[in-house]
Amino acid sequence: MLVLSRHRDESIIIGDDIVITVVDIRGDKVRLGIAAPIEISVHRQEVYEAIQRENRQASRLEPQEARQVERLTPPVRREVRRPRSDEA
Repeated sequence: MLVLSRHRDESIIIGDDIVITVVDIRGDKVRLGIAAPIEISVHRQEVYEAIQRENRQASRLEPQEARQVERLTPPVRREVRRPRSDEA
């Protein structure tokens, strides 16, 4: 683990396109600003862990549970274009 000291308004750069800036320091709390490309997810650790738990749980759905989920969203209707009688 790399440990760095930074003051307010100072930044750390990760790779070529992630910038972490110390926005504010109040007591024992530090506020960070993170600028990253949209394709890179940025989460607090506890949120990331909750997402991972939900994903693991969803991957273990029983077949009957999956059918219940399917019923919640109606199937997509696609219109079929049939030739008119004068086109045939």
